Amino acid sequence: MKYEKSCGAVIFRKDGDTWHVLLIRHVKGRHISFPKGHIEPGETESRTAEREVFEETGLRVRVDRRFRAENRYNIRPDTQKLVVIFAAVTDQVELVPQPEEIAAAFWLPVEEAQSRLTYERDRIILRDALAYVRAGRPRRSPRRRMPKKIT
Repeated sequence: MKYEKSCGAVIFRKDGDTWHVLLIRHVKGRHISFPKGHIEPGETESRTAEREVFEETGLRVRVDRRFRAENRYNIRPDTQKLVVIFAAVTDQVELVPQPEEIAAAFWLPVEEAQSRLTYERDRIILRDALAYVRAGRPRRSPRRRMPKKIT
């Protein structure tokens, strides 16, 4: 069996009394989910999530490692994937989707996002992350510079 690992985040922002969540649709897939991507050698899970969110959406966030959800599934008969999802809160609104990978990136009120997510496991993660955020545990993500990816 082969294994793959990706990390990402449920990104929230509050507009008045309404919580919004960031969703994306990848170019290669038709499913709607959260920004995430493959972990690179020597990279921590949280650093991967922050880098992938920035690369895919242009948002600079700091994930809250105290909220950590997992999703495991087979992407092929011989390959199992683990996706680790953190929570983050931001004040940033403007998105800059990565055109090579992201077909669409958009903010939706949480209630609408629940119905737009493709997979049930993502709906559960969104519900749990929102409960965590509403409890007032995470801090707002500071706007900080992300190092450029070395290629």
